[in-house]
Amino acid sequence: MRRKLKWVVLLSAAIMVTALFHASPAWATPANGFTSTPLAQGQFDQFNIFNSFVLPDSQVWLSRQWTKGLSDGAVLINVWQPGGSTGWHTHPGHTLIFVTAGTVTQYQSDDPNCTPHVYTAGMAFVDAGGDHVHIVRNEGTIPAQVIAIRLIPAGHNSRENHGSDGVPFLHNAVLLSTIISLNLRGVALHRGGRAGHRSTRV
Repeated sequence: MRRKLKWVVLLSAAIMVTALFHASPAWATPANGFTSTPLAQGQFDQFNIFNSFVLPDSQVWLSRQWTKGLSDGAVLINVWQPGGSTGWHTHPGHTLIFVTAGTVTQYQSDDPNCTPHVYTAGMAFVDAGGDHVHIVRNEGTIPAQVIAIRLIPAGHNSRENHGSDGVPFLHNAVLLSTIISLNLRGVALHRGGRAGHRSTRV
């Protein structure tokens, strides 16, 4: 019986490790409790702009943006209800984001620690787009709102949904908890069966 129990535990551990390894790719995650409304849209011809400015302390501020081909530009009002989420996604171009109400929290898929980046009203941040897969959530108790200015290749979809590939523990934690629970239950049933068997023999 002890040998059987040992094999059950070892087999369960192997299944657990295999499941965690293969579970890291997640299903695409659509938005929930989130709306994005265009405020203004237009198309830009290609451009190459460089600006520099000498600050009072003699430091130099630089700005550079260069595009090849037509670009679609948009000004968006994004709103999250409490608990709302954009889902894991990216964009083909970068976005300038200004928080105008509430608080939003961003998580980046390439961060294995899933560090929260919190932005409150009056703050701003940049969504780099491209392979920068991320999720933005409203973890507060009141609606949150931002104004986003986005530039993408003309005629291209502005959003691509992704799974949380870079942050596997967000969904693996649930799987691990379930596997451990089932394993412990199986061991308990096995021990109970052994106790009943001994009582019968006595």
